[in-house]
Amino acid sequence: MYIRKQRLLTPGPTPLYPPALHAMMASDVHHRTEDFRKIYTAALADLKEVYGTANDVLCFTASGTGALDASVSNLFSRGDKAIVCSAGKFGERWTEIARAYGLDVQLLEYAYGDTIAPERVEAALKAEPGTKGVFIQASETSTGAEHDIKSIGEIVKKTDALFVVDAITGLGTMPLDIDGWGLDVLIGGSQKAFMIPPGLAFMSVSAKAWKSTETATLPHYYFDLKKEKKNGDGGESSWTPATSLILALAEALKYVKEIGMANLIANAQMLARATREAAAELGLELFAKRPGSSVTAIKSPAGINSGVIVKGFKERFGAVIANGQGSMKGQMFRLAHLGYFDISDMFSVIAGLELILRANGYEVGLGSGVAAVQRVYEAAQSEPRLAAA
Repeated sequence: MYIRKQRLLTPGPTPLYPPALHAMMASDVHHRTEDFRKIYTAALADLKEVYGTANDVLCFTASGTGALDASVSNLFSRGDKAIVCSAGKFGERWTEIARAYGLDVQLLEYAYGDTIAPERVEAALKAEPGTKGVFIQASETSTGAEHDIKSIGEIVKKTDALFVVDAITGLGTMPLDIDGWGLDVLIGGSQKAFMIPPGLAFMSVSAKAWKSTETATLPHYYFDLKKEKKNGDGGESSWTPATSLILALAEALKYVKEIGMANLIANAQMLARATREAAAELGLELFAKRPGSSVTAIKSPAGINSGVIVKGFKERFGAVIANGQGSMKGQMFRLAHLGYFDISDMFSVIAGLELILRANGYEVGLGSGVAAVQRVYEAAQSEPRLAAA
């Protein structure tokens, strides 16, 4: 029996930043004391800086879905017309939440792996000028696709509609100019690019979105944006926070600021590019038509269920990768790039993939995919590094 370290290679949860993990051990601090208020205030300020926005940024003890829920319940009223853009499992989640609260949903639905056409959003808004909100993913984690948030944002901001973006895997993996592109609500989660465990959700709220809270009539209690803003300004959360996660977040944000958000994004993009090149070298096909940088979805070769590849990583290398979700289960596997991943992770992932494919009868020249990763890494060394803010 050889040593096998556990490796988490999924698009959430992601590998933990060690100093953040260590910071969690100090979680016996009381959350209604000045000591914790200082930590919480600093974390919110750093979160806003990392978001790169002048808008308010709120933090909730919840999964990212809690913030998705809050964006609907606080900003809209029953019967409001909304456009939901869906091209994967998490687009479907937007549809479910909007309909659960009684919004009048116009669904712009695309096949899994496709991306949303900005001109279709524009046409839908022109056809229904009374639309109150447009909902979308920045990065559709279930398919590895990245939507054109900039183009759609520029369309939506010319209207009275709010642009609500699930960027839970988009933050830290793709450029997102919140203020410049008119992203009224942008949602993130702790277990993605921020390199800490699940349990915190983040939301930036524009002045346009705050104005909507004055007329919105949907019921809400725990997820109350106004209450959270008021308490956050005083250094406290509205309800009992996940103290250990706040401590971890504070440490992780220091690291993100140290390396620079732009470089965190560049790291994910380099790893994604290396994975795509390796897949091409191995004769494998990508699933998404416009692949993003949070996760790469790769079609399983003919005759091989992707579950076999997922199982091979776990049994042979102690590594956890993601299968396809929903109707795509068995048809593709997903390799993540967001957060605390580096090029050495990619070397080992692709080397392991080659061995698993060979063991299942797929002809692979050992080292060919790894060589592609090496070439991308070598080329990236000549690219200029961006200074941290």
